[in-house]
Amino acid sequence: MKALIVLAGLGVLAMMSEVFRFKKFLLPIVALGLIAVLGLNISDWNNPTRYFHDMAYFDNYAIAFISLITVLTLLWLLISKEYFASESSKAEHATLILFCLTGAAVMVSYADLSMFFIGLEILSISLYVLASSHKLDLRSNEAGLKYLLMGAFATGFLLFGMALIYGATATFNLVKIAAFVNENQHQLPAYLYAGVVLMMVGLLFKVSAAPFHFWAPDVYEGAPTLVTAYMATIVKTAAFAAFYRLFSTCFADMSLWWGPALAVIAAITMLLGNITAVYQVSFKRMLAFSSIAHAGYLLMAIVAMNSISSGAILMYATAYSVASLGAFACLDAISNNGEDNEKITALRGLASRQPVLAFFFSILVLSLAGIPPVAGFFAKYYIFYGAMQSNYIWLLVIAVISSLIGVYYYFRLIFTMFQPSEGEQHTIISSSHGALLILAALISLCIGIYPNLILGLL
Repeated sequence: MKALIVLAGLGVLAMMSEVFRFKKFLLPIVALGLIAVLGLNISDWNNPTRYFHDMAYFDNYAIAFISLITVLTLLWLLISKEYFASESSKAEHATLILFCLTGAAVMVSYADLSMFFIGLEILSISLYVLASSHKLDLRSNEAGLKYLLMGAFATGFLLFGMALIYGATATFNLVKIAAFVNENQHQLPAYLYAGVVLMMVGLLFKVSAAPFHFWAPDVYEGAPTLVTAYMATIVKTAAFAAFYRLFSTCFADMSLWWGPALAVIAAITMLLGNITAVYQVSFKRMLAFSSIAHAGYLLMAIVAMNSISSGAILMYATAYSVASLGAFACLDAISNNGEDNEKITALRGLASRQPVLAFFFSILVLSLAGIPPVAGFFAKYYIFYGAMQSNYIWLLVIAVISSLIGVYYYFRLIFTMFQPSEGEQHTIISSSHGALLILAALISLCIGIYPNLILGLL
């Protein structure tokens, strides 16, 4: 809880930096503040506590995911210098990022549906503004507007679902909802089932799962690259942590009813994301469809709903987010804010000019593809093992097939780096972006060699 208070305080401090004229020191202050948040959060380990009349629950699950999104934000700050270059908007951008992180922290620690909604809206409203933060770029404006309209629509589904669940159970508290479901398994009202479906639809939109994924490619492509990196990693991690907390706490006894439907959605999401990514020529759009496919793999852990699901989600979210941050760092380095430079072909010649960074980028690509011995392989292994334990063999087969499709377009990135560049094209990765590539690759290797570093936490 102390970590959440400090995080919210950091957001307010960043907002006041314009008034008290310390914007030049803002990024170091934010970085130090996030390190303090991480320390305070870890100090609460193995000390589960409920707050606000049982509306927030800081157990090891919440602490692990808050620590993860905080570390990911620290990594993201390494490449954010250009995004905060404008003195006129530095305070606003930092404030929005911190409030977005605050909302994510609330989303992974809620114990009441009203608290979940508060966290979701803090996160979402900040993201709507961040997506359109390149005010002179029409693509960014379009991305922000599209995300706002689609997000508001999904929020309506979530609120209607919450209202129906409250009407059936007379409570927003997760534990009390779970007790109601357990005690009335054979005579649950029909509108409770409707509420679960509506909440599932809203959450599937937030994690960009098919068939509610249609907003993601356009928003990811139009938003500033660093905002897209933030959305695809920190925000997606928080959304899945919230998704699993809700369904594992409240609706686990109904899993035979909603599990098969969610399994079908997971299968469609994996296949659609991977197959569509194969045909993309834009690096950024390819990563967007790749993100959709990874959402399908994470849904498998929720479908399995067994003893290893929470650890598998944490492991997969860590491996995917670290590797994706590195991939987006490479994309940001080559794009130079130009649409033409966002093509995969912009990677040509990178291996000859910067072989060390090309090597570390290749490690991250292998992690995204799920190739041993990096983290992505073991993350997929535990997701697949959980599905097998719950007898979703057909879903496991589809997941393996879709992973093989993913290997094709991920390896295309590596092959492109070793091709000679064309004309005057000279891709150079800056020192800050290179530092993130190396750090992310080393983290992926460490987790791949010692997966119990993550799996042993939950």
